[in-house]
Amino acid sequence: MSLEDLGFVRPMRSSNQGEDPPTLLEDAVRRRAFLSGVLAGSVPLFDLEALEHLTAVAQNARHYCDHELVNHLRGALDQAAHADGRLGPHQALPATLGILAVINHAARAARTEIRRDLLILGSRGAEFAAWLHKDGGAPARDTAYWHQQSKEWATFTGDGAMYAYVLLRQAQATDRTDPVRMLDLARAATRGPWVLPPRSRAEAFQQEARALAMTGAPVGEVYHILDCARAALDHATPVTGPVTCSGPLGDSYTPERLMVQTAICYREVGQFERAVSLFQEHLASGNFADRDRAFFTAHLAGALAAAGEPDEAATAALQVLDLAAVANFGQALAELRRATVHLQPHINRPTVQELCQRLAILGD
Repeated sequence: MSLEDLGFVRPMRSSNQGEDPPTLLEDAVRRRAFLSGVLAGSVPLFDLEALEHLTAVAQNARHYCDHELVNHLRGALDQAAHADGRLGPHQALPATLGILAVINHAARAARTEIRRDLLILGSRGAEFAAWLHKDGGAPARDTAYWHQQSKEWATFTGDGAMYAYVLLRQAQATDRTDPVRMLDLARAATRGPWVLPPRSRAEAFQQEARALAMTGAPVGEVYHILDCARAALDHATPVTGPVTCSGPLGDSYTPERLMVQTAICYREVGQFERAVSLFQEHLASGNFADRDRAFFTAHLAGALAAAGEPDEAATAALQVLDLAAVANFGQALAELRRATVHLQPHINRPTVQELCQRLAILGD
């Protein structure tokens, strides 16, 4: 396809060649066309041709380093995050990487105040890119790269809260095989020389509680940290606007989310019936995005399996399997596979057999 068909506008010749230079309105239209064109794409992977197009735009973006560009990029990042919640990481990743390319190039030539705004947004976008790589099944080094980039830009702008938030997200991205690192990262988020907003602080305490449970800490210590999470959330101010990727840190962390994550902690300490009760109560009443509902329901299936309810576990898993598979919600699928480990002694039951067969068709 030609560049014009893809939504790009070729640069006009300068006025000394007999034509007028582009107007500010035309400049704005070009920027909108680029951003909407990237977001409308449905390619699951970032191919070389797409990289070349985005690089060309990123190189030209240095001529448009103003607040309007920052606002366009912020809106585009929010739309990418919305797409991830509905359609999965592979749909959101190309747009996110394109936005980060524009930010990286534009910030090099921007005025000081615009550069700071770009890097603040870039730090949020880089953390989001790390999440997309993790959920999409990319190698761990790719997730680590974007976490590091996010922390670097947060350091440049003096955004200590964002730096701590990335530590929390690193803890969440840590594999189950390394709970000690998960614990260290979660503790660093709340104990370093920075102050997390109450909602993010609550989430960090919850992650610390889960890591403690995974390391075999006494149950009382796990409960104490969960109490700290609830206390932090009690100090949060009400959310006044729509929750977005670029909005206030932690606005998406609600009491319902804390409760289902508390259920995960109960599952980790072996209190499966208590975990099942919390999952069922708050999944029924909470307002969760498709990706989150699939992830937490997969945990519910695992808790049911561990509690000795194989048919209920398989039924719960099957309810979200198609949702997770179509969007390729990687962490939800991983939890569904983890649940089947507990279901192996019941493989002859029809619902369990159906679940295992359908997961086997999807592959790893």
